[in-house]
This record gives sequence, structure tokens and C-alpha cells, in this order.
Amino acid sequence: MKIVTLLGSARATGNTATVLGWVEDELRTMGHEVERINLTKKDIKPCLGCAKCKESETEINCVQKDDAEEILKKMIDADATLFASPNYFWGYAAPVKALMDRSWSLVTNYHKPNHASLLEGKRQALLLTGGGVYENNAEGLTFAFNKLQAFYKTQNAGELFIEKCTIDGNRPADAQERAIAFARDMVA
Repeated sequence: MKIVTLLGSARATGNTATVLGWVEDELRTMGHEVERINLTKKDIKPCLGCAKCKESETEINCVQKDDAEEILKKMIDADATLFASPNYFWGYAAPVKALMDRSWSLVTNYHKPNHASLLEGKRQALLLTGGGVYENNAEGLTFAFNKLQAFYKTQNAGELFIEKCTIDGNRPADAQERAIAFARDMVA
């Protein structure tokens, strides 16, 4: 399986990157092709809401020329995409949110009988890290992710939240074990 991972954390060795690394290592061990894209190193402009992208059901068709189109093409070409983000103020990190907004260009005719998506049938998963517990913290992100699956017409391949992470790299003792199990479940 060809899998694209989208890292939204600016901290190359932080909690999100570390947990994502464990997931990626397990996926590779299982024989999958994994490509990590560090979104913080990419130029992803915010969506303009111009709707030019709605003029085509078969192309991305965004008027903006930046790194988003290349990333979206990789998502289309992959069998699965894994979004990885720290939980910042009850939301996704800015690069993840910007790419999600730009992914509007992948879908046409939402809420209509001819709803089409360039990602239809693909698998997508979500990995989150945060300092608090899930309740009153990360559930809004998973709720939004599930709504995104309906929009994309994709299959939810799993969600993992690693709680109680600290800025100095402390995580729950079972974080690596949970990341490995998540990787296995994601491709099952």
C-alpha cells in the first residue's frame, strides 16, 4: 500500500513527529511504501474561496500555484493518507488546517446526487498529540475529521490521540505500543 503522511508540527523531533515516526516505521516493516511530507516546510496559501476549483470534477483546478497542489496530487495517488497534528488550542496546527481548506478543490457537488471526489474510496487516518486528555480537548478535531471523510468520500482508517504529552518530550508509557497498534489497524 502507498501511504502519504502529512506532518503538521514544526518541531521535527517533537511529540507528533516522534509518534508519527513509530507509525511510519511499523508501516514500512509491514511492507508498505511510506512518504512523509512535512507541511511546515511547504508553501501552502490559505483557500481564497473563489470556487474556481468547482469548474472541474477531474482536476484540482486551483488558481493558486504553491505546494498544495503537489501534496493534493500525492494524496490522490496514494492508497492512504495519514494526517498528523499537535492539538493547538482545540484545533489542528495551521499547516494541516490550511491543507484541509485547500482540499476543497478535490470535491465537487457536495450534498448533491452527483457529489464527486478525487479521493473517493481512499483510506485516511488521523494522529493527534496533545497536553491534555481527550475530553474537552481533542474530540472536536476527531469530529471534524469524520465530517471530512464524508466530504472526501473516503474510508476512515483510524484515529489515535496521544494525551498528556509535554513540551520536553514526555509521553504516556504506552505511547509507542499504541502507535504500533494504530499502524497495524490503519492498513488492516
